Amino acid sequence: MSAPKTDLDKQEKQHKAPLGGMGIAVAFALVLFVGLIIWISAKGNTPEGADEQIDGRTGVEVPADGADIPADATTAPVGN
Repeated sequence: MSAPKTDLDKQEKQHKAPLGGMGIAVAFALVLFVGLIIWISAKGNTPEGADEQIDGRTGVEVPADGADIPADATTAPVGN
């Protein structure tokens, strides 16, 4: 079954405004998406560490910057 009255030129003129509005909405969404990507990449993903961290080899608490590692850093893990 086909459409009863198919005047493509008339339909094109009638749908020009709604199609233009949809195009503007899609363009706006793309601008927002690109802005989100830029904001996420600018914010970065650098971790914020604690002042004291646990040495994975020994289990001893050490300063986060790695300086002034205590002399007993090779002792047994904390809590054992």
